[in-house]
Amino acid sequence: MSASPTMNASVAKSLLSVKNVTMKFGGLVANDDISFEVAEGSIHAVIGPNGAGKTTLFNVISGFFPPTSGAVEFDSQPITGLPQHAIAQAGLVRTYQLVQLFKDLTVAENVRVGFHRVTKGGIAAALFRPGWAKAQEADLTRRTAELLNFVGLTAQAEMKAEVLPYGQQRLLEVARALAAEPKLLLLDEPAAGLNVQETDQLAATIEKLSARGVTVLLVEHDMSLVMRVARRISVIDFGRKIAEGTPAEIKTNPDVLAAYLGGTETDA
Repeated sequence: MSASPTMNASVAKSLLSVKNVTMKFGGLVANDDISFEVAEGSIHAVIGPNGAGKTTLFNVISGFFPPTSGAVEFDSQPITGLPQHAIAQAGLVRTYQLVQLFKDLTVAENVRVGFHRVTKGGIAAALFRPGWAKAQEADLTRRTAELLNFVGLTAQAEMKAEVLPYGQQRLLEVARALAAEPKLLLLDEPAAGLNVQETDQLAATIEKLSARGVTVLLVEHDMSLVMRVARRISVIDFGRKIAEGTPAEIKTNPDVLAAYLGGTETDA
């Protein structure tokens, strides 16, 4: 007899564990004893009203600052208190609410910057161009083209990043993050500022990320995007987790409806 989806979910490996995380800024409690697990291979969303503490939680997970109390584990290893570069080196990579591209570089050059985690180099390699360096350069060119094709930006490869429409700048950020070969990709409000068509393209890209084997954790306000792509959703309000479940469960949860969705079901 084949296993049910519920059984499969229950045995999925936890890639990220957030354990009783509290983050205080003076007398302000931004995160209050938050715990949840992100299963390997999943698309997990964190939602909540403005000021609920979502971005603060992302900042704790990605090492921007350590929590006041609690712990974060990534791939079964503790990462609480590690610097951001060490967490990224372990395979946890994030994007930000505001686009942070090198706007004077081309689209392709922006993607190539993202490969720094998985390439080697140095002054000697730059000066003497040994065989391995030439081979690596050719490989980076091929992989850059593949990532641009993945997010639909092949035709824009030689354009300056600053001239791209905002939606394409968001997709370029995703491509650059993928260059670092993340095990877990954190997307902080990736649909902010996008129109309906751009959001649809973003949703398709996130779904392709999952098919590619990348685990995704996203904070997002666009509920149509969340309900389309997320497999599991954690809801926080006033810094505390108030619910967790599948999109279908979250849509009908009375606490969520009261706190975030205005008391009525959202469209799927």
